[in-house]
Amino acid sequence: MTDLDPTEGELDPFEAAPLRLTIDLQALTDNWRNLAQRSGRARTGAVLKADAYGLGIEDCGTALYHAGARDFFVAAATEGETLRPYAPEARIFVLSGIWPGQEKTFFDNDLVPVLASEEQLAFWMSVLAERGDHPCALQVDTGFNRLGLSVAEALELAGDVSRPASFSPVLLLSHLHSSDLSGADSNRVQLEAFRKISHAFDGIEASLSASAGIFLGPEYHFDLTRPGIALYGGQAAGEIGNPMRPVATAEARILQVRSALAGETVSYGGSHRLARDSRLAIAAVGYADGYLRALSGAGIPLRQAVPSGAFGFVAGQRVPVVGRVTMDLTIFDVTDVTSTAVRAGDYIELFGPNMPLEEVANAGGTIGYELLTGLGLRYERRYLDPDI
Repeated sequence: MTDLDPTEGELDPFEAAPLRLTIDLQALTDNWRNLAQRSGRARTGAVLKADAYGLGIEDCGTALYHAGARDFFVAAATEGETLRPYAPEARIFVLSGIWPGQEKTFFDNDLVPVLASEEQLAFWMSVLAERGDHPCALQVDTGFNRLGLSVAEALELAGDVSRPASFSPVLLLSHLHSSDLSGADSNRVQLEAFRKISHAFDGIEASLSASAGIFLGPEYHFDLTRPGIALYGGQAAGEIGNPMRPVATAEARILQVRSALAGETVSYGGSHRLARDSRLAIAAVGYADGYLRALSGAGIPLRQAVPSGAFGFVAGQRVPVVGRVTMDLTIFDVTDVTSTAVRAGDYIELFGPNMPLEEVANAGGTIGYELLTGLGLRYERRYLDPDI
């Protein structure tokens, strides 16, 4: 616990921050090694899009590179450009492909565009005619109806003997839409479609599985797996417990602990009425920091058919959110915590080892991906270095 003593010297910024985020890079690399082992004979890459799922592409990329990852996936060319100095010998695949005006970025940083449409293919052929050989990847849609050539378009391309010799894809990839459900018939349908395409592009490496697909077994692994959320401690497969170590711990400073009487209301709208005399901890976090308004406490009519209200963790106990989450502040009921065990200046865990990411996300009717990628700019960050 932290006393408000003005005579003490200034604290380290992390210790004094209203909001702080600890990123455990040892847990990150342990998760990567776990997934690499589960991937069997397939190599294991890493998805670093959205600033490494909100946790920092430079630090996470460096740790994973030193752990042995040599294939990285980002969403945009600018992310690849940022990553390149930290992964000098790696292949960096850009999932959004390439568009006019981006050629210099791709060639200067040795980025691999993932081509997903006939338009991108045509543009890429014109780039090769002007600049010469450069690797690319092909994305094929096997049932997601998101990015990718259709199966028919991909098979036609595979059989096109007139395509230029400089067109040299190094990877063929697709994406499973229900890999978190091991019994989904669509997994097998997509697998068979992808097998057909990979046979047509004989000699080119293939990748089908992201995080959850790794847990479906060896036939889904092909040559390269590309985990994302599981690296960062999120639950990938919905039907099993989460074997990943938590990577991110988000905490908020308690600004005030106040007493309130039974019958009084809490936060905007007065929609939460206290059933007992209570002690309330006001924490410096709100929806501007990615702590969603949908995490508001029980009885708040913000959503339907969703578990009601998130919890935090302080002084060894789970404590519920009460009332509406506001822009900068959230109120937790700490009545059941010994009064001397929680004071202004203490930190409450929002998610981390004691408050699982997916549990908090579920309380807001969302997924761990959204909580991580929605982290605001006000968190002071500390990275725990891995033992490499």
